[in-house]
Amino acid sequence: MIVRRALPADAPAMTALQNLIIREGGTTAYEDEREEADILARYIAPVDGICCHVAELEGRVIGFQVVSPNPALPAGWAEIGTFVASDVQARGIGQALFAATGAAARAAGVAVLNATIRADNRPGLAYYARLGFVDYSADPGWALKSGAVVGRVSRRLDL
Repeated sequence: MIVRRALPADAPAMTALQNLIIREGGTTAYEDEREEADILARYIAPVDGICCHVAELEGRVIGFQVVSPNPALPAGWAEIGTFVASDVQARGIGQALFAATGAAARAAGVAVLNATIRADNRPGLAYYARLGFVDYSADPGWALKSGAVVGRVSRRLDL
C-alpha cells in the first residue's frame, strides 16, 4: 500500500469511493452523492486546504483522508474526514493515512483536529478512539434528511 498526497488525477477514483460509501450508508453524514468537481475543489485543490492523502493498493484508491479549516471551529482547529472502502476496512489503512495526515497537519500549524462522527458509526468511532481522539461534544438529536435520528459525536485530538 502506498500513502501519498492526493492529485487532481485521483478525483474520479475518490469520487467513486465516496459515492459508494454514501450509497452503502451508515458511516458518513453525507447523504447526497458527490461530483468530481466537488472532490477536486473541496479535497484535492481547495483554496484554503491543509492536506489530503490517498491510500492506494495495486493502483486502486482504497481510502483518503482530508484535513481542512472549518470556520465554525476555534482558531487553530481543523476538521478531519476519513473515507475507506468497506471491503478493506480494519486493515491498517486509516492508521497509515493518519501517519501522513497528522504530520502534515502539525507542519501546517494545526493545534487540534476535530472529527464529527455519526453516533451510529461504530467503526468510525472506534477508529478515531484508537488514534487518541476524545469526546468533547455530542448532538444526540442529529437527524438524517429522512428524519432518522442517528446523533453525532465530536471528538478532538490535540496535536
